[in-house]
Amino acid sequence: MTSQASLATATDAPSSQHRGSAQNGASSGETRRQRGDIEGLRAIAVTLVVLYHAGVSFLPGGYVGVDVFLVISGFLITSQLVSELERTGSVSLTRFYARRAKRLLPAVAVVLIVTAALTRIFIPKTQWEAVGGDIVGSALYVVNWRFAARSVDYLAEGTAPSPVQHFWSLAVEEQYYVVWPLLIILAALLARMLSRRAKPIVWTLLLLVAVPSIVYSVIETAHSPESAFFVTPTRVWELAIGAGLALSVSQCAKLPRMWAIVIGWAGVACIAASALVFSGATAWPGYHAALPTLGTAAVIAAGCSVVRGGPELLLGTAPFRWIGGLSYSLYLWHWPLLVAATAYWSGTLTVGHGLLVALVAVVPAWLTHRLIENPLRYSAAISNSPRLALSLGANFTFVGVVAGMAILLGVSSSTAVAGGPARQAPGAAVLAADPRDDPAGAPADHVEYMVPDPLQATKDLPDVYANGCHQNADDAKVLSCTYGNPKSKIRVAAAGDSKIAQWLPALQLLATQNNWRLTVFTKSGCTLTSAQMMKADGTKQPYTSCTEWNSRLLPYLINTEKPDYVFTSQLASSAIDAAGQVTPEAMVAGLRKSWSALTRAGMRVIVLADNPDPGMEVYECVAKNPDHLSACAFDRDKAHSGAPVQKKAAAGMARVSFIDLHDAICPTARCSAVIGNVLVYRQGSHLTATYVKTLTPRLAKALPKAGLRAKFDAAAATGPTG
Repeated sequence: MTSQASLATATDAPSSQHRGSAQNGASSGETRRQRGDIEGLRAIAVTLVVLYHAGVSFLPGGYVGVDVFLVISGFLITSQLVSELERTGSVSLTRFYARRAKRLLPAVAVVLIVTAALTRIFIPKTQWEAVGGDIVGSALYVVNWRFAARSVDYLAEGTAPSPVQHFWSLAVEEQYYVVWPLLIILAALLARMLSRRAKPIVWTLLLLVAVPSIVYSVIETAHSPESAFFVTPTRVWELAIGAGLALSVSQCAKLPRMWAIVIGWAGVACIAASALVFSGATAWPGYHAALPTLGTAAVIAAGCSVVRGGPELLLGTAPFRWIGGLSYSLYLWHWPLLVAATAYWSGTLTVGHGLLVALVAVVPAWLTHRLIENPLRYSAAISNSPRLALSLGANFTFVGVVAGMAILLGVSSSTAVAGGPARQAPGAAVLAADPRDDPAGAPADHVEYMVPDPLQATKDLPDVYANGCHQNADDAKVLSCTYGNPKSKIRVAAAGDSKIAQWLPALQLLATQNNWRLTVFTKSGCTLTSAQMMKADGTKQPYTSCTEWNSRLLPYLINTEKPDYVFTSQLASSAIDAAGQVTPEAMVAGLRKSWSALTRAGMRVIVLADNPDPGMEVYECVAKNPDHLSACAFDRDKAHSGAPVQKKAAAGMARVSFIDLHDAICPTARCSAVIGNVLVYRQGSHLTATYVKTLTPRLAKALPKAGLRAKFDAAAATGPTG
């Protein structure tokens, strides 16, 4: 599950009225008694989210505050819509969206402008392109889909959280409120046509929305929890729970007093238990989210019937109501400030610093609430003119989009200045035949030029990604791409995780010049092994789709593809053994088992040693220190690598060869970020495609010892790699 939960519910209604009376519009609702328990629920929700983001360890499930907010929002907004429906027989979309526009968009625009400024000041330039797009997506309330796509993008791993990542839930809400009022209007039309009451039809439409959402949420969370966290369909049912409560206010108001008290406090306990028991390792939302959402529903339902002795005894107190009233602004402000502070403190934010930033966030939140939110929200001129409110909202949305575009334009101008005209660079070609300790590979502080530009390093990729044949972490279907001569009698395969994929630029060049048929089979984080691997997402769960992928790939290689040679490499250095322990020995045994199956079928296995892991994002460091590149060097001996496990597995195996090009990647005791004017690393421990190409002659020279004759003509390798 992603660690970036979010949202303070932003409703266009003032709060909630007391005991069973449905809400009227914002203006009339102001004069009625507010639901203190709901205001207090908002306080609990925003406090959980803020403390969770600040790093408070005793609330590992603080992200459930989002789910609390979604239920509250569903209740309040539907109360308003149903009240209008009962009074007028329909719902005015113009007035509905006008109220939301004046309530939400001014504060959002201010926060996005400040976030854009914080990005330019604190966030590395390498992240500007992504953040700029995120800000635009946030202004347009579609950013949750960007985050969902990024969450399952293997190439996005290691990327710092976006300073507007918390806007995903605002996007979910607004997408829901594009559809839900339309369904209520449809219910009104059907009621007239059928001469029936509207509310039962609203109930039917609500169930038609909620039930599929619940089913989809459970299935998608089990299949792809990373993206399920962000997408709208997995969250609709939470808003629908609140909507169902709004339709049931009169029934809730009839709850016996003692039952209401018990139900209310039980609901509070469910929310607290969720925050204390769940964690970042919990697949979310899925069925787990039922606990905080139903707990919230219980508190709201109980509050329709009873005040004295119920949760409002606590939630309705002044501190809770004050924080609850500030919740929307506090939610908007706390996360950008935390991200900026994390960047300022070099990527590490202690709990103390996190709490300090969270406390500081109260200041702009209060100012925004007092000077922007409330004046516009309660302005008589704006309230009486839906057209003016919508125009105001459109202008603030435009301002937010412009803020994001300004970041994107900054990236374009920086890249143009830094990159200049395209250049060829020697890379590993500057190193001696025996590159070990070659001064040409030692760290230097400055180079005349560099390719790729560090701002574009994450795009310097092997073709397998653009060609759509690199399998993601969730699916087990075997995908492949073929390069070189598809009719060649020399059949070569490359199989494994992204560490074999990174060698594709060199293998493509060799396939073209040596008339090979090269077929590539890769999957995110999945080694070519019979061992049970662990997921690399920190959930400590078995990587079952990797096991399934391997169980399909191995027979396919042996019975269908039938290559003469299989190249493989890997990042992982351990696997799960029979006792359930994660050990290097289990990985060695799994590798040997898979390789033996291939060699028994007559193939040769060529293992390319995993390169040293810098333990940092080298390209970000280089972008930050263009005139002090030695600051981006790292110790070779301290760098993690899967190579020792690979070497141990290959030792003594017939028809298995181990090729180690470490010395051409890190020639000296300190590994350089740039060699021969080429940036060595693109992301994590992955090599840039440009540097891999410059390693091609060294790979070609090593292959005959593995039984594969290979020639390489550098002069003929200046065109496309296939």
